[in-house]
Amino acid sequence: MRFHLRRPQLSLLVASLIIAISMVAIGVGISIAITGVDRQGLPDALEEVSPPRAASQVPAQTQVFVDLQTGFTGVLVIDGLELQTINLDEVRGNSKPGQEVKVPPATIFEPGNATLTFDPSPESTISEFSQGEHIIQVIYWKSIEGRGRARSYSWSFTVF
Repeated sequence: MRFHLRRPQLSLLVASLIIAISMVAIGVGISIAITGVDRQGLPDALEEVSPPRAASQVPAQTQVFVDLQTGFTGVLVIDGLELQTINLDEVRGNSKPGQEVKVPPATIFEPGNATLTFDPSPESTISEFSQGEHIIQVIYWKSIEGRGRARSYSWSFTVF
């Protein structure tokens, strides 16, 4: 049996080359993409912040949430105003078994989860977020080191 090569069709060769380059470009794009929590560029001591940095469609009653690494504590500063922080374990410790725990309108620190949570309400310093940009700063430190060695991280979001 005789074997002979035939000349390749130029259009088929070009189409195959475009497909191959596209597949490689997609693979490279996926491998270098930064998404989710990594995209926020958070310091190592912070696991998550909410609302996310540069969020633009945030409701006025949104909750501000910071998830710290275990062993850290901190305070929230919203639009230049440092909010009072209440340790949830201390609030629970002052109540009797079976009694409902009344949480004051302030930033709540949960030591077991190392989270800071602030919900705007009419009783708190900030009743709701006004329309426009708001700047949040979390000042955080290792619990064993104290606030004298604190670091901070700031981000902003926009209320519609």
